[in-house]
Amino acid sequence: MIPSRSLWQRLSTRARPAERKASRTAALIAFSSPGQPVWTPRDYHALSREGYEQNPVAFRAVRMIAEAAASIPWLLYDGDMEVSEHALLTLLQMPNPQESGVSLMEACYGHLQVAGNAYLEAVEAGNNVREIYVLRPDRMKIVTGLNGWPDAYEYSVNGRTIRFDDGGVRPVLHLKAFHPTDDHYGLSPMEAAARAIDVHNAASGWNKALLDNAARPSGALVYKGVNGDASLTDGQFQRLKQELVENYAGSANAGRPLLLEGGLEWQQMGLAPRDLDFNEAKNAAAREIALAFGVPPMLLGIPGDNTFSNYKEANVTFWRQTIVPLVTKTCAALNHWLGPRFGEGLRLGFDLDAVSALNTEREQLWARLAGAGFLTHAEKREAVGYAPKRQEQE
Repeated sequence: MIPSRSLWQRLSTRARPAERKASRTAALIAFSSPGQPVWTPRDYHALSREGYEQNPVAFRAVRMIAEAAASIPWLLYDGDMEVSEHALLTLLQMPNPQESGVSLMEACYGHLQVAGNAYLEAVEAGNNVREIYVLRPDRMKIVTGLNGWPDAYEYSVNGRTIRFDDGGVRPVLHLKAFHPTDDHYGLSPMEAAARAIDVHNAASGWNKALLDNAARPSGALVYKGVNGDASLTDGQFQRLKQELVENYAGSANAGRPLLLEGGLEWQQMGLAPRDLDFNEAKNAAAREIALAFGVPPMLLGIPGDNTFSNYKEANVTFWRQTIVPLVTKTCAALNHWLGPRFGEGLRLGFDLDAVSALNTEREQLWARLAGAGFLTHAEKREAVGYAPKRQEQE
């Protein structure tokens, strides 16, 4: 997405903020190249093309995660009391004129799955945040300061670069997945699944080539000679080659019997697909892709996975082990980034009661609390996330 107009007007003219106290180990990070840009050390376009754009398993996994996480409604609390109307909630519901809050968060979560990094830009008018935009991670680079931590962000499009200084009020929120060997950028599930994606894509390409070759494994026509001839003449060779292309190649000619003249014999070369257990190898690669993204293979329609007894159990696991931790992490980052700008004591949360996949868990919790006679009514309400009734507070 092209950033807002105000972004283009903020060029890198502001001075570097004064050095602040930071981690004592940070100097070790910055020692080799202080103040230099640190580019993302991976090919985002290749991951996007080979993974998201051309692999159906990775595409569906990213879509499932992004759409599910973005569908959870935000909640806002002032202390312990829930707030139903507030400027922060309005901002998250309609972050900019081009997209809704669900669309913005869907793009944010999608970038996290493909690149391992996601960036949100806050556009301010006066001292208030008026709009939020998602910035593409392949266009963003981190500039480290003398203390080794990010000092600024530079966003480049069409030869133009805009600098966001990270001092004082932070204009950019950087969300990233954990990376064990990179201090500044995250590791995406797409990169972890890259080898399995290559195997799966190669298997699909092999299937296509096999169909184009009349759905037959490779082989050779061996000429044994007739009347003492040792080889075909040039004219015979060209005619044979033309007949094979016109009459036996392509999916339309699949299964058509090969008519051989005297002296010609078909000799198969290589193993048949059933000997290679080809389909199982492709399914194994698909299960590895699903594993990297945290999506149960059953939800992606991948055969051969019996980990879960039914679809409902797999769906609950998907929400509990993949979606809820992702949204929890994002909610904490948004609280740290936006909370102080809208007032002390404000805290963002999210509404899991709106997730129908977790209805069974919720009903079981209510049943257990109903039978817990040692808890008061107020304690039971607190256990399920509800505030005490007004008369109980009094």
